Amino acid sequence: MTHRSVREWGELPVSAGGCARGFSVREAEALVAAAREHPLGGDKGSGILSDHRHYLKARQMVGVIAAPGCSLEILPKVDPDGPDEDAPSVRRRLVSLLDLALDLGIGEGAAASMAHGVESLLEILIRTFAERLLAETRRGLPRLYMACEDDLPALRGRLDVARQFTLNAVRPDRLACRYDVLSHDIALMQVMACAVVNLRRHARTPATQRLLDELRFVFADVTLLPLSALPWDRVRIDRTNRRWECLFRLAGLLLKREWQTTRHGAGAQEGLTLLFAMNDLFEAAVVTLLRRALARRKVEIVAQGGLRYCLGNVTKDGPCEGRHFQTRPDILLKRGGEVLAVIDTKWKTLAANPLDQRKGVNQADVYQMMAYARLYRCERLMLIYPAAPGTLPVPARRFGIDGGHEALTLGRIDLAQASTVAVTALRELVEPMLLPKPVAMS
Repeated sequence: MTHRSVREWGELPVSAGGCARGFSVREAEALVAAAREHPLGGDKGSGILSDHRHYLKARQMVGVIAAPGCSLEILPKVDPDGPDEDAPSVRRRLVSLLDLALDLGIGEGAAASMAHGVESLLEILIRTFAERLLAETRRGLPRLYMACEDDLPALRGRLDVARQFTLNAVRPDRLACRYDVLSHDIALMQVMACAVVNLRRHARTPATQRLLDELRFVFADVTLLPLSALPWDRVRIDRTNRRWECLFRLAGLLLKREWQTTRHGAGAQEGLTLLFAMNDLFEAAVVTLLRRALARRKVEIVAQGGLRYCLGNVTKDGPCEGRHFQTRPDILLKRGGEVLAVIDTKWKTLAANPLDQRKGVNQADVYQMMAYARLYRCERLMLIYPAAPGTLPVPARRFGIDGGHEALTLGRIDLAQASTVAVTALRELVEPMLLPKPVAMS
């Protein structure tokens, strides 16, 4: 099976017989077809891959896309024009970003150990799942009382009178019993057993395969269900099984559509397709870090909220009520119903050229923030961009909006650093927006 890696916006050559860095024509066509079928593929799959006949170009998606006989790993890259970093470091940061954005409970230390020497993002996630699952099973499997009915030679539990005097009327040696059995063959364990069996087909390294083989024996007494019949909606996470919550979330990531970005191929030979939009990942990670940074401040952080409309019917006697073109800002900072700040995240780089007065900000993004200022009656606006790993922090740039008191701040955050450092940097960036407004002097 041919496996290749590429960065966002990177290119892979396509030739009739294939090559060491790219794909054959047949493999390229299979990958484009898989991209076309994916929910994130957009028009003819161009949201994931664009076909230029002699090469494939990756778009702003990251993860793994699989097709019969081949797979492609797409890794994030903050600066499309910058040099490529070593793949293990990029994978480690991507796993940390997924951990932040999706609350997988992996941890930075585990992400670093998994990324070392592992050849793909998918293998990292499978091995992480297997190691964490094995550690939890050694602490014992959760169990619940299950209702059972059976005909037994001695009474157990309660007698089913109706069944006893109908079906067992001619069998005095059998008693129709209803009783409860403490069992670990429950919905949560059925999901885990199915995950072990299905991920074993996609694991590549012998170490990961051995872990999953060991787990298969652990779940030998659990009913093995097909993917289409898994009881996702019957799983209940409570105080008795709270330690399994992150594992359940990670199993859902690997086995079903979640976040509208995960796809599981029907055929095991096609591998697993696991794709994420980098804009969504970056936004979710910033929201998580913001909640940590402002945990002690009485500030409500609303993600993808607001939902106010831009346009409506003109009225003579009062203000217009919007009914068309709904807005959905990435982040709103609110206190007591008042919008303190509107924040949007952009997975793109700011211009490094000091002579660029606009700092590379997209004009459409400026128009969007000005509309937010008007609709949400908010004077404090911010655009947050990723910083290239290892770059020195730079002061945030602030712009005023002509004819008003609104201010648009441009900030950058380096998610390659430790989360505690990123939280501190984000707090310093956002806290000035939470200060009380100066009182106008009459």
